[in-house]
Amino acid sequence: MKMKARNWVIPMMVAAIFGSQTDIASASERESLEEVRATTMSLIELLVQEGVLSKEKADALLKQAQLAKQKAREEAEAAAVATPEGAVAEKPAEGQPKAIRVQYVPEHVKNEMRAEIEQEVMKKLNYKAGERLGVPEWIDRIEWTGELRLRYQEDMFSENNAIPGLLASSDVRNVDVNNSTEDRERHRIRALFGANLHINEWLTGGIRFQTGLLQTPVTPNQTEGFSQGKFVFGLDRAFLEAKPYDWLTLTGGRFANPFFTSNRIFGTDLIWDPDLAFDGFVASANPVINKNWKLFSNVGAYPIEEIESSNTNKAKDKWLYAAQGGVEWTSSNNSKVKLGVAFYDFKNVEGELNPLGDPTRYAGTVPLWRQKGNNTFSVDRLNANLCSTGGPCGLASQFQLINFTGEVDLAVFDPVHVILHGAYVKNIGFDAQEIARRTGTPLNTYKEENEGYEVSLLVGHPIIKKLHDWQVSGGYRRLEADAVMDGFTDSNFHLGGTDAKGFFIGAQYGIGKNAWLSSRYISTDEISGLPFSVDTFFVDLNGRF
Repeated sequence: MKMKARNWVIPMMVAAIFGSQTDIASASERESLEEVRATTMSLIELLVQEGVLSKEKADALLKQAQLAKQKAREEAEAAAVATPEGAVAEKPAEGQPKAIRVQYVPEHVKNEMRAEIEQEVMKKLNYKAGERLGVPEWIDRIEWTGELRLRYQEDMFSENNAIPGLLASSDVRNVDVNNSTEDRERHRIRALFGANLHINEWLTGGIRFQTGLLQTPVTPNQTEGFSQGKFVFGLDRAFLEAKPYDWLTLTGGRFANPFFTSNRIFGTDLIWDPDLAFDGFVASANPVINKNWKLFSNVGAYPIEEIESSNTNKAKDKWLYAAQGGVEWTSSNNSKVKLGVAFYDFKNVEGELNPLGDPTRYAGTVPLWRQKGNNTFSVDRLNANLCSTGGPCGLASQFQLINFTGEVDLAVFDPVHVILHGAYVKNIGFDAQEIARRTGTPLNTYKEENEGYEVSLLVGHPIIKKLHDWQVSGGYRRLEADAVMDGFTDSNFHLGGTDAKGFFIGAQYGIGKNAWLSSRYISTDEISGLPFSVDTFFVDLNGRF
């Protein structure tokens, strides 16, 4: 006779868990019952987690069953012993061990019982999930992520700085700043919200929305002030990622920085702003040689700006073509050494001088976005000073960067790590004669300032995850005017851009799971431009999920 599973699910669970398991005649029966017991314990735990059964009821049920089991055992030992099936129970011989008889359950019956229990439980769980969430099945393939940061920022300027008008008009770098002498305090917010999409076994994707002004590709910070209206929330990530092999990943769309840089640990970087998103396509190969050695490489093409060329607009599309390769060694105590070399080739980002009588022919060569530091010139042949008054201002140098990056991560005192990071970059695209020809300026107008380097040291937990995790870090950076493109480098160091040198120190401390406080102090000066020194102090309250 077959019973409905709903009539005996819980009793069956309790019986499977607390039924007598000592001195069973058949080893296979004992193994099967132990299997059922483990499965049932997991099911009860799942029922409690999903709200089908309350924790109090589950505890009471288990306690009651435990008492019943103990009582039954004491009565059985006092009253009788188990005998072979069909025989009459009788007292054991003197000195013989007592045994408890367990009724044999055929294998097909156990399988049927297990199937009915699983079907009934899953039916109930699905119902509860639908009732609680109100979402379809595919929600299980989406992982939600987010982060919120509240920041206090103070910018402290030197009294010896050049005034903004002089910085813009008397310097070939045309530094466009509104303030260079008055200290400034701001309260700022950064919010991120996204989803990782698990499409199938080889294809994933992701989308992410982020605060920040829409015309700036680097910083997601927004300054607080309710009279300014609503904050902007824009799409910052949208990509698909295919993994045809364990060692090969193909990514297309808008995605995070694919290169080996320091921003993942230190929150700062020599070439790229930590919040910069990359558009385009990248292939990443990470073959594992053995348990200690593995290789990594990235090759990609990234559109910077699409230009609608025509008979009157001779500017061309701006692209970045890049390749990076390297090696990583891991020791037996999980210490690591990682070395990488990269080549970044920026195409058509340099300015072109307009011909006489045609002020728009190469206007499209002017960058849509820049910070400050790169050498510039006016693309208007008749108005050389237009650049300093907001006119068409092109980049003087071409940019082809060679970059070396190294990192040593000592995990001897794990979970506390000691991490030493170093990076060097040189713009081999800088050519004084080519610049003079293209810009129409004298040969020695622009100095060869095309190198940069950084050294950093971190001590503590590499990532702050829980209460009392901590880290302290510090470093020094020198980044000459045309070492990298000023529009895409760190927006915090020297308040963004190049032609800067200085040090930075910081600390972070976990105040709970996924919550931490951080602070950083950055002190910078100009290298060769007009006087512009600034110290910046940050205090952040961070939370993520």
